[in-house]
Amino acid sequence: MSVLEIRNVISGYDELQILWGVDMGIEEGQLTALVGSNGAGKTTLLRTIVGQLKPWQGQIIFQGQDVSTLPPYTKAEMGLIMVPEGRQLFTDMSVMENLEMGATPRRARAGASQRLEMIFELFPRLKERLSQKSGTMSGGEQQMLAVARGIMSDPVVLMIDELSLGLAPVLTLDLFQALRKLRREGITILLVEQNVRMALKVSDYAYVLAKGKVEMNGLSHEIEQDEAVRTTYLGI
Repeated sequence: MSVLEIRNVISGYDELQILWGVDMGIEEGQLTALVGSNGAGKTTLLRTIVGQLKPWQGQIIFQGQDVSTLPPYTKAEMGLIMVPEGRQLFTDMSVMENLEMGATPRRARAGASQRLEMIFELFPRLKERLSQKSGTMSGGEQQMLAVARGIMSDPVVLMIDELSLGLAPVLTLDLFQALRKLRREGITILLVEQNVRMALKVSDYAYVLAKGKVEMNGLSHEIEQDEAVRTTYLGI
């Protein structure tokens, strides 16, 4: 069952069209990867889904409701949460304060303590640094905190933009392992990721975006093994 549907979405910036009729379905409880080369329109699609950009045409259906024109804060209250590229933490605030900011949606307040315990199991490093200012942490630790803040919002769908960008391989592996655990917890995830190999290995289903259009979609392991797709669209 699709918890999030993107139907013939056309979008862009000012007069610059980036997306050309994108259709996608995000299944509940699955980890879905959105992959493609730089400039394919992946981040533009996430920004359109979350409400930072309004679609010029098409519909975004979330839990059976048309949310195409709703603002980001309303979508966040409904459980449509994005971890943005570049983390965008409150760098002068502590780790704990950042986590508390994640739990500001009304829907997130009741189970905040349980989600906090889950975060400490996923990322023990954050538990050790609760009073540390987030701006003084390493890039990998900041990315852990960004994902954790998203979890604190009690997501129905957690969208993550460029999880591993700029991180050392060992930290990248830790973060992907955390995604697998989140999926096992039943959290629906839409992952935009430059590390195509890792994205396809951890995900259930994948969409390949090229020049603002979905060129292929299918089970991740099948896309990973398709030589034509690997060469033409993914560069692997």
